[in-house]
Amino acid sequence: MKKLIILLLPILIISCNSGPDVIDDLSDTSFELLNQDSTAVIFPDDFEGEFVVMGFIYTNCPDICSLITQNLMRIQQDMNYPDDVHFIAATFDPERDTPSILKKYGEAFGVDENFTFLTGDSTEVFALMDSSRVRSQVSMTDTTADGRELYFINHSDKIMVLDKQSRVVFEYGGSQPMIPSLVKEDLNKIR
Repeated sequence: MKKLIILLLPILIISCNSGPDVIDDLSDTSFELLNQDSTAVIFPDDFEGEFVVMGFIYTNCPDICSLITQNLMRIQQDMNYPDDVHFIAATFDPERDTPSILKKYGEAFGVDENFTFLTGDSTEVFALMDSSRVRSQVSMTDTTADGRELYFINHSDKIMVLDKQSRVVFEYGGSQPMIPSLVKEDLNKIR
């Protein structure tokens, strides 16, 4: 009987683990960023104790970034604006996506409370992207007739969920139409 208990103990421990697997632990990282109101934000420290649903965008994106932003908003709405979940859209284009540009972008989408846009110094932004395994690369550049540089960026399509300890526990293709229902379902399992 004693041998049977010893053999079954690892199985019981594994089966009692009710949380999802941790994909990445961001709790030991710290990024000094700015939100859309130009207020300093330390990510992820300022959101510890909350679940975070985070997407990665840039405001000049001609395609999927608006879908990622809409999906973040839809998750928030479908979950009836939960108090314990914060929604974040972080830019990987800090040169153009200043706080005021992100604020206008958010206003154009009609974002509500508990939704933060993040930007900052390019060194900090790119360090956040690296730690989140978000890749981006300028794909096309041109100069307009008035001398402005125009460029587009190829980038990762990602929404991720952080638990209350700042650990990434879920990742999704951020622009896919079924993502809001999947995120809502997964978050409800761990909340």
